[in-house]
Amino acid sequence: MAIVYFDEPKSKVDQNRPANALLLAQVQHLREAEKSLPPKYHSGIFSHAIQTEGEVARYVQSVTEAIHQAHADAAAERVRRALKPKEVIEIAAVADEAAERKQRARRKSSAAKKKGSRKK
Repeated sequence: MAIVYFDEPKSKVDQNRPANALLLAQVQHLREAEKSLPPKYHSGIFSHAIQTEGEVARYVQSVTEAIHQAHADAAAERVRRALKPKEVIEIAAVADEAAERKQRARRKSSAAKKKGSRKK
């Protein structure tokens, strides 16, 4: 069998080549993902006007970075909330005092009952 040699393309990526169906489907999926992000993370690129591979690449990069940034910001917010001191301790202390008062009242009433039963 004879070996056939082909010239290698100068560049595998052609920014001006029309986008194929697979790339356009990827744009649609990313558009749906972008819709679920808060408005401050939207790319501002009109996805229906994308026609070339270069435009697809810019849109994919923009939305992917926005998704990563949104997740990073959400994680930082969770950490801030976790580090914030909670005021539940004060509420629990008040609840404990009320429980102690109830226990003291029960002890007094049970002690009074015991004294009353001894007199007979």
